[in-house]
Amino acid sequence: MKIIITGASGGIGAAVAERFLSLGHSVCGIDLLPAAVSHPGYTHFISDITDAGSLPDITDADILFNNAGAQNGKDDIKNNLSGTIGVTEKYMISNPALKSVLFNASASAVSGQEFPAYAASKAGVVGYMKNVAIRLAPRGVTCNAISLGGVLTPLNDPVMNDKTLWDRIMAVTPLKKWMTPAEVADWVVFLTVVNRSMSGQNLLIDNGEHDLNPTFVWPQDE
Repeated sequence: MKIIITGASGGIGAAVAERFLSLGHSVCGIDLLPAAVSHPGYTHFISDITDAGSLPDITDADILFNNAGAQNGKDDIKNNLSGTIGVTEKYMISNPALKSVLFNASASAVSGQEFPAYAASKAGVVGYMKNVAIRLAPRGVTCNAISLGGVLTPLNDPVMNDKTLWDRIMAVTPLKKWMTPAEVADWVVFLTVVNRSMSGQNLLIDNGEHDLNPTFVWPQDE
């Protein structure tokens, strides 16, 4: 199968790309940055998801993983929501054999915690996902979202590298851990390749933090 992954140049995106490649699939990565993956089955496109005209023409994809986004940036709504809508509308039309669409939302879409525009953008992604799921259902395409809690990526260095903040986070995280990008890749493969019957759902995957002990820890000067 061929997989389109936005935000493929680091963290979750690169880990998911590598996982699909290891399983024998081909991957088209889209990112503002150069490729972080080197593999014969990998094709990289430098593109801004908020600029629909810059998106590459891909017409034979089986899976779309909407992963690109920003956290507490200058315009989270444009990057996380508008950009994601533009990508999805383009590729759901141009890829008639599409089998699955998956959105990387956030636990903040459920809890409302973290940064205002970020939380709003990710909640919008979940609502948009449900709209896409309805429209793609007649084609037999599954469409879901994952709302992740803490993931061990450089994006979270402000708390991961501060022992005091990290200890506070672990104190309120029931499973006493954060996910690795490799764990996220497991979920992505399951939801897009194995799953054929669940659609329109947002899965909260946060080590029990929201339902068992909701909180959010971040440097106060951010």
